[in-house]
Amino acid sequence: ELLSVELAHRDERRVKTSLKLSALPPGHTLSNFDWSFQPDLDRRRVETLATCSYVREHETVLLQGPPGVGKSHLAVALGVRAIECGFSCGFYHLDDLMHDLKRDQEVPPTRIKGRKYLRNALLIIDEVGFRQLTRPEASLFFRLVSWRYQKSSTIITTNKAVKDWPEVFAGDDVMVTALLDRLLHKCHVFNIKGRSYRLRDLEQQLRT
Repeated sequence: ELLSVELAHRDERRVKTSLKLSALPPGHTLSNFDWSFQPDLDRRRVETLATCSYVREHETVLLQGPPGVGKSHLAVALGVRAIECGFSCGFYHLDDLMHDLKRDQEVPPTRIKGRKYLRNALLIIDEVGFRQLTRPEASLFFRLVSWRYQKSSTIITTNKAVKDWPEVFAGDDVMVTALLDRLLHKCHVFNIKGRSYRLRDLEQQLRT
């Protein structure tokens, strides 16, 4: 009995430390996601992802849809779940990721294996598509995806359909084809088309 209590406390401490290291925004879990507001979202598929089998299999998750429909909430919730299941996780907004990739672009690959964007079993990249990347930035993003391909898992949230990705990645069709070839191999794609949570909250405030 005492051993099980100690193990539970140890796991609780591990989860708390891992959440802090991950930089995941607090407060987003699957239990507080408003499924009723996005009735077209396949809850069973999301709950299957919550088993973290996709992390074990080094698969990708792509959450597409307009702003405000819950993509980031789902991505963060899956990150929390991965940590609870014992996996390491790192969260980045795209601009923050670009900052780190640029900082390390001249560093030899053997020396950057310990970086958060490489070492974690799950990497979450939020807000791809809100601005156009320069050609050097697009190349750095492609290099990261290539490094992680079939070695670890990545979740990407984006407001752009994949057919529009060339305009995001410096108009480079050839590179985008190679990028998508890696990302969409063993990928779980979700197209979320519901209303915006933020607009709903604004509508409620305007009515009061």
